[in-house]
Amino acid sequence: MAITVNEGIWLLALAVGVCAGWTDWKSRRIPNWLTLPGLALGITAHGMASGWAGVLQSVKGAGLALVILLPVVLLRGLGAGDWKLMGALGALLGLPMMLVVLWGAVMIAGVMGVVQITRRRRWGATLRNLRELLVSFCSLRWGVHPQINLDNPELHSVPFGTATALSMLICFGLGRF
Repeated sequence: MAITVNEGIWLLALAVGVCAGWTDWKSRRIPNWLTLPGLALGITAHGMASGWAGVLQSVKGAGLALVILLPVVLLRGLGAGDWKLMGALGALLGLPMMLVVLWGAVMIAGVMGVVQITRRRRWGATLRNLRELLVSFCSLRWGVHPQINLDNPELHSVPFGTATALSMLICFGLGRF
């Protein structure tokens, strides 16, 4: 059974996504040596498969992923490695599928967060932090919050790269079967 070009690109995306998910789970880091070549591979593969239309679709996927997540990264709610990973996956998957994978990753990260909050019995602190963030937002204090951000070692975070890898596996499985 021969693999189609789209299946080959999906397999490349899965390789990048699963590797990033694993490293994020283990070290809470997603390395540049994985994300930057993933971006280049995506643009190149789509260009070879579909010419300039493929390059444009790949660039749109990467660009929209980066634009959507940039405010979250600037507010220190998401790491730069996660941001670059979604850019690379946007280049590999193209615009429509990147949106599906991103939506799935956000949902999975939310479930992971609820499980983590429940396991650690941190509902009170989490609700206070959420209230503080909403008050800051509504009063137009839109900078990085001094205590509620990724740099605070006392707060717990969810490995978004792992949630992204799970989302990709689910999307691939649903598309395949």
